[in-house]
Amino acid sequence: MSEPVEVRVEKRFRHPRERVFDAFIDPAHVGDWLFHTPEGVMEKTDYEPHPGGAFAIFERRATGLARHFGRFVAVEYPDRIVFDFWVDEAPEEPTRVTVTFAVEDEGCLVVLTHDLAPAWADFAERSAAGWMMILTSLEDVVERT
Repeated sequence: MSEPVEVRVEKRFRHPRERVFDAFIDPAHVGDWLFHTPEGVMEKTDYEPHPGGAFAIFERRATGLARHFGRFVAVEYPDRIVFDFWVDEAPEEPTRVTVTFAVEDEGCLVVLTHDLAPAWADFAERSAAGWMMILTSLEDVVERT
């Protein structure tokens, strides 16, 4: 059995980690940033950010309906969030995502790691770009809330 391929992205926020963490777990705004694309239209955002809670986020895109699913493993305020993640193309192969929030200067550093299944290794670069877009969208939400 092959080892997972780790995708890692980092984003610095000028806001305290508690504020960024709160935005990450806020169900009211999740459709504005998580798996949101500029051209997409959110159709469903079920989001229960607590250990054992699940999410289902569906966005209508030019290519069809993008369906993202997950189950929260850990929500440790304000330090870390861990969830298992899958898309409808691979529901039998959930992957692990870990997000940490560290104090840095007057803001925070968010580090997201995604352990891709070896079968998805060719998508590592695309996944990193997607996660960075997601964290940038999260920053936009933090800025306006």
